[in-house]
Amino acid sequence: MGLDQYLYVAAKPTAKRHSRWQPKAKPREIAYRRKHANLHGWMERLWASKGKPNQVLPNEMFNGIELELTREDIDALEQDILNKTLPQTTGFFFGEGNDSRYYEEDLKFIIQARAELFMKLRVFYTSSW
Repeated sequence: MGLDQYLYVAAKPTAKRHSRWQPKAKPREIAYRRKHANLHGWMERLWASKGKPNQVLPNEMFNGIELELTREDIDALEQDILNKTLPQTTGFFFGEGNDSRYYEEDLKFIIQARAELFMKLRVFYTSSW
């Protein structure tokens, strides 16, 4: 058991499908993190600042929530990674912060996320613990 984190892309929904046989685009994983607690804390704060979208229950924790990331979100995340200011986050299943372990991979994710957004795809974060 532990904190598993997924960053993935999906196509933007179209207004109307021309054919009911047209296949839907499947989400594609672009990054996976294991026990990157401080990244999770950053995403949880972002989720709260957006009014907790996709929350089903009133007191639901940030676990298994699909959070869409915008260009502005990616820019803010990059600044916090570069400045090493991701929030210190703890949890029973979270492990250590792992900021230094994932530093280069996080910056690669930023580059890829920007490219995906440029291609008009949607970028998401979700986690399971």
